[in-house]
Amino acid sequence: MMDVNMLLESIRESLHQVGVFLPRLLLAIVIVVIGWLLAKAVRFAIVRALRAINFSVVTDKAGIDHFLRQGGADIDTVRLLGGLSYWLVILAGLMIASNSLDLTYVTDLIGRIVLFVPKVMVAVVIVVFGAYFARFVASALTTHLRATHAAEAGLIGRLALYAIMIFVVMIALDQMGLGDIIRQAFLIIVAGIALGFAVAFGLGGSKRAADVIDRWSRPAMEKEPQDQAKPVL
Repeated sequence: MMDVNMLLESIRESLHQVGVFLPRLLLAIVIVVIGWLLAKAVRFAIVRALRAINFSVVTDKAGIDHFLRQGGADIDTVRLLGGLSYWLVILAGLMIASNSLDLTYVTDLIGRIVLFVPKVMVAVVIVVFGAYFARFVASALTTHLRATHAAEAGLIGRLALYAIMIFVVMIALDQMGLGDIIRQAFLIIVAGIALGFAVAFGLGGSKRAADVIDRWSRPAMEKEPQDQAKPVL
């Protein structure tokens, strides 16, 4: 008789736990469904808003969309930001659902991802506007150098573009919390490249450097005799 009572008690306890868990499971499912619907609405709203303010024009002129297409991605920057916002809402819904089920470790893991996604979105915006600014500066610098008949105008413009883009990417990575690791690796790479250029320049690049300096200074030297030849009124 005692064994039967113990069995009935264990069955009663199991049914009680199931009765407590089922409503919470249903609540979690409802939260996930609502989060999914809300995520689709947020993605639609963000894509429409960004296209309404012609953000896609900025991304196209910045070259980000072309870069994504070259990488084989059938997506532009506006849709990328919309997709990130979609997954941000989805993950927020999953975090709330897992919290309702007392899944502490799952909630903490999803919470870290939720905190990371907005940083990625801000980093994408930084890269877009940074690339746009870099292309503007490089184009203006190249045009000015060509107007003054300076040699290697295109090369200097590209170097300015790459320098600004490196700075922008470093800011974006720092925004994502990866700045320290990437910064140290970048400094090591730059130091190695600088050392390699210094050795190459010292061994065999002195004549080339003299030719470049001569081409840069030649327009100014040709202009001075013309200025001196003008009659004084």
